[in-house]
Amino acid sequence: MTRNPNRAAYTNGMLRHRLPLLVTGIAGVAGYSAFRRLHALYPDQVIGIRPHQTWRMQGPGIIAQDSEDAEGMRLLFDRFGFRSVLNAIGSCALKSCELDPAMARRINVDSAFVLTDIARRHSARVVHVSSDLVFSGTKGGNHVETDPTDPVTIYGKTMVDAENAFLTLLPQAAVLRMSLPMGPSFNGHAGAIDWIKSRFRADRPATLYYDEVRSCTYVDDLNRVFERFLAGDEAGLYHLGGPRPSTLFEIAQIVNRVGGYAPELLHGCNRIEAGPIPPRAGDVTMCSDKLIRVLGENPFQPWPMSDDLWPTDRRWHFERPSSETRSLEEIHRRLYRYEAAERANSA
Repeated sequence: MTRNPNRAAYTNGMLRHRLPLLVTGIAGVAGYSAFRRLHALYPDQVIGIRPHQTWRMQGPGIIAQDSEDAEGMRLLFDRFGFRSVLNAIGSCALKSCELDPAMARRINVDSAFVLTDIARRHSARVVHVSSDLVFSGTKGGNHVETDPTDPVTIYGKTMVDAENAFLTLLPQAAVLRMSLPMGPSFNGHAGAIDWIKSRFRADRPATLYYDEVRSCTYVDDLNRVFERFLAGDEAGLYHLGGPRPSTLFEIAQIVNRVGGYAPELLHGCNRIEAGPIPPRAGDVTMCSDKLIRVLGENPFQPWPMSDDLWPTDRRWHFERPSSETRSLEEIHRRLYRYEAAERANSA
């Protein structure tokens, strides 16, 4: 699959009429990637906020500010006069949310009410990022926007409440449900790829599920969609699901083999065999047809893009062909991004 040349139309200065821009949740994979891209494009016009406790995250354009702190957020808006917000805030640590529901509600829901109020006062464009885990995954996947939500986790329930806050109180906002964003994390051990990689690099086992299915997307593709919606006026709910469904076990197989880690470190099981905390969703894959109609094309490449990186069975990661290059650099080159694979496929 090659890149559509019209994809350049998603960028090229479309955001200039919506600057300055605030990006929240930059300690997460999606927010971190979006902030890095947008700050590089508009270095004096993009601000990212991270929680005060994430003190190691420093750099130009980064400010310590908790999104649920109403007074602090009001002062921040008054200082910069934001005309748009990419709201990627959210505590997605499933176990932590189960054990501390008040924390999950404070970060995921209270922050939504704070932002809707301030955005209305400043007439700011808001694009809110939600999750596929608003579904239980018990209905066969390929969810569309009109499917009823039925989350099995505290995280999923709070994300539903946050969605409803934006859809009800700020109906001109866009709510974008994403699946697993495939890219680097700030701390090197958050997100799907980095958590799995950090286990294997430390020679520690990782157990992933055969029957939890997600529609992963490269962060580069997500970034273009985020920018397009920040620049546009589309409102309501949209699904951002990639075209290749992946189980968590298959994701770990790919990371294990591409990184050249010991294959016996990867264990697999069904969700029913896991512990009760946190509960696990099943097939929460999402159909992106509504998004495709708006954009005029599918903005997502399959993850991983190269067919040679797709597991054929549960012992696929034990195979180590001599023609393959396996290293941490290959994870960065082929699993965080897809440009190298794209060039090879189109040569």
